[in-house]
Amino acid sequence: MLKPRFFFVAQKRLFSESFTRSSFHVSSSISKLLDKHSIEINESDADHDFKEPLLQHLQKRGLVETCVNEKHLLDHAETKTLGLYCGADPTAKSLHLGNLLPLMVLLHFNLRGHNIYPLIGGATGEVGDPSGRTTERTAMENNTRLDHVRRISDQFLSFFNTATLYGETRNPLIKISEVGSRELKNNREWWKDMGMLEFLAKYGRHIRVNQMLSRESIKNRLNSEQGIGFNEFTYQILQAYDFYYLNKKYQVDIQVGGNDQYGNIVAGIDLINRLRKAEESKSSREIYGITVPLLTTSNGVKFGKSAGNAIFIDKELTSSYDIYQFMFNTTDEDIPKFLYKFSLLPTKVIDKIVHAHNSDKRSRFGQKVLAIEMCDLVHGDGEGFSNYVISEILFSKVNIKENFKAVEILSAFKKQNLVTQISKEELTQLNIVNLLHKVTEGEKSKSELKRLIKGGSVYIGNTKEGKVTEADYIVNIITDTIEEKLLLLKIGKKYFVVEVV
Repeated sequence: MLKPRFFFVAQKRLFSESFTRSSFHVSSSISKLLDKHSIEINESDADHDFKEPLLQHLQKRGLVETCVNEKHLLDHAETKTLGLYCGADPTAKSLHLGNLLPLMVLLHFNLRGHNIYPLIGGATGEVGDPSGRTTERTAMENNTRLDHVRRISDQFLSFFNTATLYGETRNPLIKISEVGSRELKNNREWWKDMGMLEFLAKYGRHIRVNQMLSRESIKNRLNSEQGIGFNEFTYQILQAYDFYYLNKKYQVDIQVGGNDQYGNIVAGIDLINRLRKAEESKSSREIYGITVPLLTTSNGVKFGKSAGNAIFIDKELTSSYDIYQFMFNTTDEDIPKFLYKFSLLPTKVIDKIVHAHNSDKRSRFGQKVLAIEMCDLVHGDGEGFSNYVISEILFSKVNIKENFKAVEILSAFKKQNLVTQISKEELTQLNIVNLLHKVTEGEKSKSELKRLIKGGSVYIGNTKEGKVTEADYIVNIITDTIEEKLLLLKIGKKYFVVEVV
């Protein structure tokens, strides 16, 4: 009979589950790559992250730049159930990697049992946030903004659902933890019926203009040639009221934002405290703010729309393969920073990965892990491994027969709609020229294909031994295919994947 194991995290959350070593399963999407470097994810590594105080854990991962009321939050994150929110205005069709850092903070809190409220700025998006900007935002058509609201709302929900499932494949203890609730909010819900006179009469006296003028983003714009419009000047009031409303109605204790949001977050905390006093509120719940660092490379390059290098999480705008390639090209210096921030692998495992990478940087092991992790975080477990398979086949010199199963290769290329099916009978009847003509759908003439064969530009597989030298060569099912299920053909630099059915 199995004995139940108990996990107790600092006074608050109790986990109970019958757990044995054989049931501690980590996804093959990442374990296959880690196994090549003798790295395993064990229970003690997974348990270590959960035993570490949450705020300290986030600080170790580099996800916290500043924390308002840090001393109390260190304790309350372990002993109470808190509510957190992070907002995004619909300024684009999609969230991008730079937007994910505050969402990662929400995700870690949510996985420890806290409740989160991702907020779409359906109302504030009409006004425009001046934080971090030197010029006024361009006005957006209403239909465009509404489309962006719908898209980003879907992305919020999808991200947290996908990221939680991904997390369970990296740290199996997440499966037995008490995950908190999630509720998407749109601030148009409380702003659509709020009149200007009503707002000024009820809340205006509690808003200090001198504090508004002291915000760095406001001072910078006031001193600029363009100045600042009243709409953007009052944006911080709208965001402060959002925090107040969410705190009063949904018990949201923490606002999370980028480092350029510090002033707006403090304005919200100040408004909550002033209104509590005016309303003679009996609430004793502490209010907190967390800012995340700006996401930059080791070269100081910023991620985001304004920097012109945004990597979007919407597949229509950035494919998962493009995400893989982008992260694969990360510098060695950025490997630990990005893994700590975006991966849910236990931190002790990340340390082992970084050590293995630094021992042999030419293999780009760290980049491969990072690329897989980012794809799986955003698009689901297995997405990164598929892109890894494609990348290894297209760009590395590994022998695919020795490294991948036919089903892994077929699955990866089918996701990109790059597989052609041919029956085993037909494959044994066509010479290589006719086979290539069929696979390329007549893209190249038979005479051109013969010239390419004569010039040594046609291969079966991805090794030099697979060079085709005769135009009348017929594929050998046993020796040329992988498991008699897959045939890989290469013409010049282009690969063609054939599924043998």
